[in-house]
Amino acid sequence: MSAPVFIGRPLTLLELEDVAVRGRPVAFAEEARAKVVRSRAAIDAITKAGDAAPNVYGVNTGFGALSETRISANDVRELQQNLVRSHATGVGPDLSTPEVRGIMLLRAQVLALGHSGVREELVDVLVAMLNAKVHPRIPSQGSVGASGDLGPLAHLALAMIGEGEARLESGPTRPSAEVLREAGVKPVVLEAKEGLALINGTQYMASLGTLALLEAERLAVAADIAGAMSLEALKGTSRPFDERLHEARPHPGQKTVSKNLRALLAESEIAESHKDCGKVQDAYSLRCMPQVHGATRDALSWVRSVLEREVNSVTDNPSVFVDRGETEILSGGNFHGQPLALALDLAAMAAAELANISERRVEQLVNPALSTGLTPFLAPGGPKSGLHSGFMIAQVTSASLVSENKVLAHPASVDSIPSSAGKEDHVSMGSVSAKKLRDVVRNVRSCLAIEVMTAAAGLDQRKPLRPSRGVEAALAKVRERVAPMTGDRPLYKDIEAVTALVAESELTRAVERAVGSLA
Repeated sequence: MSAPVFIGRPLTLLELEDVAVRGRPVAFAEEARAKVVRSRAAIDAITKAGDAAPNVYGVNTGFGALSETRISANDVRELQQNLVRSHATGVGPDLSTPEVRGIMLLRAQVLALGHSGVREELVDVLVAMLNAKVHPRIPSQGSVGASGDLGPLAHLALAMIGEGEARLESGPTRPSAEVLREAGVKPVVLEAKEGLALINGTQYMASLGTLALLEAERLAVAADIAGAMSLEALKGTSRPFDERLHEARPHPGQKTVSKNLRALLAESEIAESHKDCGKVQDAYSLRCMPQVHGATRDALSWVRSVLEREVNSVTDNPSVFVDRGETEILSGGNFHGQPLALALDLAAMAAAELANISERRVEQLVNPALSTGLTPFLAPGGPKSGLHSGFMIAQVTSASLVSENKVLAHPASVDSIPSSAGKEDHVSMGSVSAKKLRDVVRNVRSCLAIEVMTAAAGLDQRKPLRPSRGVEAALAKVRERVAPMTGDRPLYKDIEAVTALVAESELTRAVERAVGSLA
């Protein structure tokens, strides 16, 4: 078994993915436990003072527009339980297991940083649930991304107190109390501030955003491979990827993509066969891959930096600060999702461009007016030309996904609808940004698979000329899963097979074995 990820220590995005996707175990770092105990002492002091204590938001007051309403010391526990129940208002399809596990890990991480004023038992329960693979049912819609992801996180908290629903591993949804009992995890009884500490934060958008970003980064590499395959099938030139050009305009992503393309296109019989053909320039979708793919990479790099900060940030309210024996409880707005909302909107736009330019390369491959020496729609030619449609509708599917992405790329962060009787008068809608990014990335994955599949058919038509080593390795990997096209057949299974190669990075690994690591 792999070493655990320690909650309360700096968390990386890949560790989050390991826990969320691959079920890596987690543990509560002892030094973090000590911080949690110290911060809890400040809340205990307030509750012990009873009705003589000063007003502290969420401890002895109501919430949102009711923050000025004092709560009796006798009702503090009921206040937290009511908060969790009343805020569990999610609708829509349930989140996937990896998305839920990411939320659970991030919620535990916030608490373990020692500024939330909760008991250590809350972190222990989240750790136990993660390791036992108890996964709360969390609907995907209902957060406006400020005051935290209140609705989704309330569904998590509901399961922790033995209410709501959950799944054991990937089993059916059942009452949480039943699932916790079967897993040997004791539900928690919430004390002062703990309900608020569980639901106040950005963990929904950070979990979905991180998982989508990491896939988008891998798809950026797959886009270089797909583009190289298309360029070879279309008898394009690698001259636009000359290092000198990209040193003259040294955007980091552009330089990385041009380097990848030089490696992918080296030693090509196809390129050698047409080096003196007299063609001056290729279409932008081929020639400008470093500039377009590279700009996507630069945008994703900035988004990564935002998420790396966020997964190690304190995002609930109020926060407890203990310094040299002095304790102060500060109310603020760290729950506001604006930093993530803007970043995830940009990520959706950047990822969508990988599909946008990919679809144009597919059009170059299937359109006989744009390709040279390839059959119309890459269908069988000869005496039965016109009898088969080939990849005609594969391009249509890609166009449909690209168009859908254009709608999804509209930024959610430009909207704000006040809530809580105007107390929460500006919200980020970052949860919508995260969900849109996830959907965009799924569409990009399919578009790139369609390009790889189509380019493979074009490369088959260039035989006996051999493509570059990198492209030949990609073609061989595709042909392990998908037979060459000899006549019309349903293509959806082929698309699914190549999509799996892309999603699981098998295509990238096969190419890297031939040409070395791609950045």
